[in-house]
Amino acid sequence: MQEEVYLFIGNEAKFPSGVFTTIENAKQWIEKYSLSGILNKYPLDEGLYDWAIKKDFFTAKNEHQKEAKFIQRFTSASMDHWHFENGQQV
Repeated sequence: MQEEVYLFIGNEAKFPSGVFTTIENAKQWIEKYSLSGILNKYPLDEGLYDWAIKKDFFTAKNEHQKEAKFIQRFTSASMDHWHFENGQQV
């Protein structure tokens, strides 16, 4: 069963431009078009906020970190990610 997906977010983009089931497929697509940006590995069926708490990567230290405004913008440097410039991993 698939437990994660790979999302590519290009430089200056607000939304992902590609979603892949394997890192190999993602890298081939990024290289094909000489893209620059970040490839992130996201868990399926789980919000990143909950994932980070479950993995002990994040603990809410104050009340605002438990509010919707914070959670809806949450990201974690602890998730697997790869940077690309002109289609090449850096």
